[in-house]
Amino acid sequence: MTVAASAEAATPRRTEEEPPQQAGPFRRLRRSYDQFWYAWAMCAPVAVILGVLVGYPLVLGIMYTFTDATSLNVGHTIGVNHIPDTFSWVGLKQYVDILSGPDNQFWPHFWWTIIWTVSCVAITVSLGLGLAVLLNRQVRGRTLYRVLLVLPWAVPTFVTIFSWRLLLSDGGAVNHLLGSLGLGQPEWLSDPFWQKIAAITVNVWVGVPFMMLSMLGGLQAIPGELYEAAEMDGASPWQRFRNVTLPGLRPVSSTLILLGVIWTFNQFNVIFLLFGSTNSDSVQILVTYSYKLFFGQNPMDYAGAATVGVLCLSILIVFTEFYRRWIRRMQGEQA
Repeated sequence: MTVAASAEAATPRRTEEEPPQQAGPFRRLRRSYDQFWYAWAMCAPVAVILGVLVGYPLVLGIMYTFTDATSLNVGHTIGVNHIPDTFSWVGLKQYVDILSGPDNQFWPHFWWTIIWTVSCVAITVSLGLGLAVLLNRQVRGRTLYRVLLVLPWAVPTFVTIFSWRLLLSDGGAVNHLLGSLGLGQPEWLSDPFWQKIAAITVNVWVGVPFMMLSMLGGLQAIPGELYEAAEMDGASPWQRFRNVTLPGLRPVSSTLILLGVIWTFNQFNVIFLLFGSTNSDSVQILVTYSYKLFFGQNPMDYAGAATVGVLCLSILIVFTEFYRRWIRRMQGEQA
């Protein structure tokens, strides 16, 4: 036996069961660039623009959370005169003040934001699914129904919200209708409880069409043979919905729920345009509370507003990670 043959025999062969060694992140990145350099070249301008428009403000905002920056001590230029920065680094003081300060404004806004998000997403997804199931059937005038149901989404959001503000005013059409029916006339835009009901109603009105269209697309992607097989097996309509429709919609619905949570958690337009920033603190969610800290007082609290924004981002990142792992675990159990 030759030396080469002996060395080859002594070298342990990798069995098919042994997985190959995982390449490091830099090696995978280099391999991806070598294979798809054209894709990297096409994405580079977008990445640069996002880095300038999103990355730089994000880094600057995170930096401000460790300072006492306000509109009085942040450097700015007036004409030819430049006033330098005079703010100080305070470490985690801003986070401590926001989370446990004497004003105690964060937690009421936080809990209302959670209630607002869960309520809006649950109602929007449920109504969107129900309307999609109805429009997926062969009914007369289905195209007209689709057009009418899409209108709230097609109309610009600020137009829809201002229209609802007129309808919900004290002398608006909604209170006139309730009064003619002998019911009470709530103060939709001033009473804290009815403000919350109005905010959820308007946001659901704005969000249902998108959920409906997305669910309808998912329903039309489910093979009809599955329903035929279930019907031949004697499954009831509810059993077909539970065992065929819902599993078939899971890839779509899981994504829609995640997007709905992120969008609703950061929904600035509905709250601000419907009630303004100073009408009532009880209906303000975290993003409008951050806006109020920045623009709604003098001096503007740059550090406090940035701290609330970073906390919102952290909450969404944690939720997204847990939600992704939960979805992956559910898919693994079903497989």
